[in-house]
Amino acid sequence: MRICVFALGKIGLPLAVQYAGRGHQVVGVDIAERVVDLVNAGAAPFPGEAGLDEALKQVVADGLLTATTDSTAAVAEADAVVVVVPLVVDRDGTPDFRPLDAATSAIAAGLRRGTLVSYETTLPVGTTRERFAPMLEAGSALVAGADFALVFSPERVSSGRIFDDLRRYPKLVGGIDAASAQRGVEFYEQVLEFDHRRDLARPNGVWNLGAAEAAELAKLAETTYRDVNIGLANTFARYADRIGVDVAAVIEACNSQPFSHIHQPGIAVGGHCIPVYPRMYLWNDPDAEVVRSARAVNTSMPEYAVSLLAEQHGELDGARVVVLGIAYRGGVKETAFSGVFPTVEALAARGALVAVADPMYDDDEIRALGFEPYSPGASVDAAIVQTDHREYRKLAPQDLPGIKTLLDGRGITDPALWTSVRRRLIGAGQAG
Repeated sequence: MRICVFALGKIGLPLAVQYAGRGHQVVGVDIAERVVDLVNAGAAPFPGEAGLDEALKQVVADGLLTATTDSTAAVAEADAVVVVVPLVVDRDGTPDFRPLDAATSAIAAGLRRGTLVSYETTLPVGTTRERFAPMLEAGSALVAGADFALVFSPERVSSGRIFDDLRRYPKLVGGIDAASAQRGVEFYEQVLEFDHRRDLARPNGVWNLGAAEAAELAKLAETTYRDVNIGLANTFARYADRIGVDVAAVIEACNSQPFSHIHQPGIAVGGHCIPVYPRMYLWNDPDAEVVRSARAVNTSMPEYAVSLLAEQHGELDGARVVVLGIAYRGGVKETAFSGVFPTVEALAARGALVAVADPMYDDDEIRALGFEPYSPGASVDAAIVQTDHREYRKLAPQDLPGIKTLLDGRGITDPALWTSVRRRLIGAGQAG
């Protein structure tokens, strides 16, 4: 089968490699010539994806994966087109469709009869049918459902573990009609393989949800559920702070009950998913006050963390504070919606002298993000752990000379190493 993958980013490139690794002929499309050149050379344009480097080299060497900027030609030769062009929202929650619209127009220009088009980019409910189907039809003079198949099939993977997640989670598919949905199921059954999971109500594999709207909602619902859950945990954490209770112990006790799970509280949740997709849901359902409230709580956590630091440490004006962690999640070199930005902003607003460190970023990369890099061994007054990098599990006072106060926003540091320093956890009181 000949497959075209649109956008060779942190999701699209592993997908292209996965498909090629199953023996299919894959062409990846990207607007960046640098990305295309690197992929054609068998080199990943970004670090940190487990298993990608070796697998990419192999499928390129085998002639199963090539990359191009010529989207129309790539689509014209494809039996299936998979779209993973990002969609973001602005501060008001309005989606910016321009990159996806441009990709859709390019696909329409090369679309031929019998092709399957699958959107994997997370979308507001109704977008596949109401926005992209008409655009594809207008640009191709073909009819969706009759001349080409059109489905929505959300990606359900996380950076750093994409190949594992592709096997672990069921692949959801919804079409604009029954024939499209079935075509989507048949496609994904050929390009994916799945782990056996006894915990699922039905066998792991490709699940046909019927309508494209059902698949769109499923993706928004699962991500929004996590955001609401985290917002609830952060609400518990704030109350626990007020009454002096260890919220971590409370959440552990709650999670011991069957069918109950509450996420750990923290400074902020970043990435392309949790801060973005609940806003897409609200774009569809603006009356969902629970969702809106949770998003507001989670967005406010960096400011709350800085207020806790000031409460514990004292005046921050002129204090030397290091923020530990730029990435939005431990082990992933990605800054999308990371809590580091509002945390540094809140510290600077209080007059703190802020430096930033992250084991995955060098000094030049840190400066390029607008931060002052921390020099190892330099004296500090206080520190905030913003990212749960595993390196911070062994963090000790001697790593930060002069430190008087540590705010651990991820609960990752070892309390036994911090008995001589004021150590505060989000929602867990003072532990040292």
